[in-house]
Amino acid sequence: MRDATKAFLGLVALSQVSFAVRDTIYGVIGPNGAGKTTLFNLITRVLDPTDGDIFFDGAPITHLPAYAIARLGIARTFQNVRLFAHQSVIENVVIGRTATPRPASCADCAQRVTPAPRKTARRDAMQCLDFVGLAAQADQPAGTLPFGRRRLLELARALAMVPRLLLLDEPAAGLNDRETEELAGLIRRLPEQGITVVLVEHNMDLMMSVAERILVLNSGQVLAEGKPNEIRAERKVIDAYLGVEDVA
Repeated sequence: MRDATKAFLGLVALSQVSFAVRDTIYGVIGPNGAGKTTLFNLITRVLDPTDGDIFFDGAPITHLPAYAIARLGIARTFQNVRLFAHQSVIENVVIGRTATPRPASCADCAQRVTPAPRKTARRDAMQCLDFVGLAAQADQPAGTLPFGRRRLLELARALAMVPRLLLLDEPAAGLNDRETEELAGLIRRLPEQGITVVLVEHNMDLMMSVAERILVLNSGQVLAEGKPNEIRAERKVIDAYLGVEDVA
């Protein structure tokens, strides 16, 4: 990302933000309103940047439509869990698996609903559920899952898109300590699947334990970037966000 700026009717949410993700788990932190979710929305084309450029694998993606971004292998989760509550757990994941490619014609649309592709999609979805530990709940309505399991289901659905870059937006929000540790273990395993992770998270225990490098945003601008131990000790980050020098 190079000099990315996003303004809403004069309110600047991001201002000339530049960074490059070269690590397999890259963290983004900052106070509420710092522009973290806006950053994700620009990458996935939920929003258009006011100025600046966004690149993936060295190629510009700034003006690509959202479906093309997904086809390149960029997936995300959201702060608020967004599931189809009345559909089964596995059906929620199958949606992620089948929704990514955009059919080129009506014939392609018809091909996608034939039994063979659906069977393949269900098999792939089960692999994703097994990865996050939800295979036993595959046929259960998604809305009946406890909140922590719903978070994992949203992760499984994102993984079903076979991403190369996965944007996780506060995945530990609302989780207890046990669930957070389980999530941390899953995040650490994602690079083994060939997935680069960009993680937005307020839980500093989680962030410091999984991220290889961290970007700090404040008031829409880059405040600092560095390794976790460098960020932990950076006075301007402590003053703006962390609040104490010794973060547990």
